[in-house]
Amino acid sequence: MRRLAAECGFELAGVTPAAPVADHARYADWVERGMAGRMGYLTDHRAALRADPRNLLPSARSVICAGKLYNTPQPYSTEFSGDELAWISRYAWGEDYHPLLRRGLETLAALLGVEHEWRVYVDTAPLLERSLARDAGIGWIGRNTCLINQHAGSWFFLGELLTSLEIESDAAPADRCGSCTRCIDACPTQALTPYELDATRCIAYLTIELRGPIEERLRGAMGAHVFGCDICQDVCPWNRRAASTAEPAFEARNFAPPLERLASLTEAEFQKMFQGTPVPRAKYTGFLRNVAVAIGNSGNPRLAPVLERLASSADSVVAEHARWALTQIEMASHALQYGETESARANPASWSRIIMAGEGRVE
Repeated sequence: MRRLAAECGFELAGVTPAAPVADHARYADWVERGMAGRMGYLTDHRAALRADPRNLLPSARSVICAGKLYNTPQPYSTEFSGDELAWISRYAWGEDYHPLLRRGLETLAALLGVEHEWRVYVDTAPLLERSLARDAGIGWIGRNTCLINQHAGSWFFLGELLTSLEIESDAAPADRCGSCTRCIDACPTQALTPYELDATRCIAYLTIELRGPIEERLRGAMGAHVFGCDICQDVCPWNRRAASTAEPAFEARNFAPPLERLASLTEAEFQKMFQGTPVPRAKYTGFLRNVAVAIGNSGNPRLAPVLERLASSADSVVAEHARWALTQIEMASHALQYGETESARANPASWSRIIMAGEGRVE
């Protein structure tokens, strides 16, 4: 199976029986506790379908899980610096992965060589993808909730081929996170606890999935992120030697674009710049909201004029976040007056304390 999958462009592959998924009870509890936030597609009537892949294909006897690498040579976000540039999640630097993986899985279905019923899914159906891929031997689910492969790390997309064929199954690997908690310690919004993600605090959720305002208490921790977040993967030791993809479609087109440019985009320019990538999922106004927050976190007064334009936006959410960002830049400027330099820009949460200290209001 791995040989056939490799012919279809997948570096990772494995098989698990089409059967009830043991993790479904954990997933249902996670949803019940509100960890999914406003992602209705995770909490609506389709949630129950995730209990068993045969709910999608009754004749299914096997689930072929395939992984495709998307890592590129560019630096990780934890190695990134500069107060005029934005951070876009690594998976969104190139083309949208959905069509590419779907074509590969459809080719794989044909290469199986016998008549069978099958369906292909790429992040588009009620399947517990990571649980299935773990059971298919691709990797273990780490403390950061990402699927981690011992040799390839965690920089890969997943897709599934449900088939009526009975194929020899693979075994789930051992958990190799050990005592490491780097992902949990590094998460700036404290969205992670061991093996669980509170999506309502996750920067990826805030910048991609959430519509409307971002809670003020979380904005300062978002840094320069305007679409997604990679921190919990960037610090993972299993990604230190992660292989880079050879797929031209995933070459970086939008690595660390200037914040000033992003803030000045019209909707048509936004669509053109990010056409064919995952970024438009955030929607134009949502993206501008994120850009405003990132500029505020930069503390860079040179970017204040573009924020002033956003503050007059017809979209009330964009305007409010731009006004908040202008306040952050003002606070950073005051902080610098009281003797702080780069540390003030690096830690927006400290600005108000620095100002109060300068005014004699902190014990």
